[in-house]
Amino acid sequence: MQLDPEYLPIVYAIGIIIITFIVSYVFNRVFRRFILKSSLILKNDPTNYQFLRHAVTAVIYTIGIGMAIFQIDSLKAVAGSLLAGAGILAVAVGFASQHALSNVISGLFIILFKPYRINDRITVKDTMSGVVEDITLRHTVIRDFQNKRIVIPNSVISNETIVNADMTDEKVCRFVEIGISYDSDFKRAKEILREEAMKHPLHIDNRTEEAIAEGKDEIVVRVVSFGDSSVNLRAWVWASDQAKGFEMHCDLLESIKERFDAEGIEIPFPYRTLVFKNSMPNN
Repeated sequence: MQLDPEYLPIVYAIGIIIITFIVSYVFNRVFRRFILKSSLILKNDPTNYQFLRHAVTAVIYTIGIGMAIFQIDSLKAVAGSLLAGAGILAVAVGFASQHALSNVISGLFIILFKPYRINDRITVKDTMSGVVEDITLRHTVIRDFQNKRIVIPNSVISNETIVNADMTDEKVCRFVEIGISYDSDFKRAKEILREEAMKHPLHIDNRTEEAIAEGKDEIVVRVVSFGDSSVNLRAWVWASDQAKGFEMHCDLLESIKERFDAEGIEIPFPYRTLVFKNSMPNN
């Protein structure tokens, strides 16, 4: 059965669109494997690759859809009319897509200046924290610590103050703060904090060579304030990265509480003294 020549352009257009989707799928699959191999084996930063993948995918779709449109004479005429009025169209598209363009430009600046990268742990607006999972042409995807995805437009996140826990140096200092009662032995409490921190396998020695030569303590513990019902102690404990620092902090709170209980050092709760003033009956 021979196909009517009138329908050939439509068939060609559909074929080009199908091929475009196939090429895009194959490219994304191969490039993802390349990114994974480069990141894990070669230890390369995947940020540039991810952004390039999105950009090339957009180009593939643009070329494919454009070729499909020009296979159909009626659509070709429409496209020619649009090109004839390109000046007016450009102004209209400019107003309509200014936010989209600002996101793309902001994404390019993020890739160039790298305030954060793929797999960095960041905090945005002091309320949104997580690991950067992807940077697309339009937005940044953050996976929070509850495994939810936070999608932030690039133009928005580029204007925010960002706390990056992994930029340049991944080491982190965790404050282990505990209050003890005023009648407890605070010197013994400081020794316990230091001993428990030194025993933890995730702590690291962050002293400089000069500090080691001077004999300074590996774990610094100090009295930092006097509370209403407690003497507040703080230990400065270092870990190799944010995740290990969080795990270490939780473990130390538990082990220090057990040591305090065993050695009779009280962690106080707030005391309140209530005074009732009642009118005394006349005798």
